[in-house]
Amino acid sequence: RALRAGASIVNDITALRGDPDLPRVVAESGAGVVLMHMAGTPRTMQHDPRYDDVVGDVHDFLAGRIAEVESLGIARARVAIDPGIGFGKTLEHNLKLLRNLDRFATLGCAVLIGTSRKGFLGTLTGRPVAERVIASVVSSLAAATRGAHVVRVHDVAPMVDAIKIWAELRGWEEMP
Repeated sequence: RALRAGASIVNDITALRGDPDLPRVVAESGAGVVLMHMAGTPRTMQHDPRYDDVVGDVHDFLAGRIAEVESLGIARARVAIDPGIGFGKTLEHNLKLLRNLDRFATLGCAVLIGTSRKGFLGTLTGRPVAERVIASVVSSLAAATRGAHVVRVHDVAPMVDAIKIWAELRGWEEMP
């Protein structure tokens, strides 16, 4: 329905595994797609998530999903990947993923990160959701320095201000 209404990107927390028709619909539409890693389901994802190597495991999962959607006719250039911060991850898992975002750039897709207002920011700062704007901006900028191409935020104006200052301090001619 959203694609018929004009949406140009499908952001799917199941990495196109939840609805058997969705990969075909995305392929035929020409839309972009965000493939996100999530351990379990939204109901079970935070019940004792475990990984042998969270960065390697998430990387390999996303590499597999990229290969699968390419085989279904979705070009890699239309794919962005999201390691799923907060989706079936502990605080330490989230931090390891953010510290190693550059590893995901090797997959040849845009890397999307959503840290905005997430629970791990509350754990680190002790602040409730409504008071996590600064932590959200800082974590998003940190993610960008580690390889994120896209950051998903709730509070757009503070993020835009931060990027403007960051870009000037770094000497960029154009904003990323």
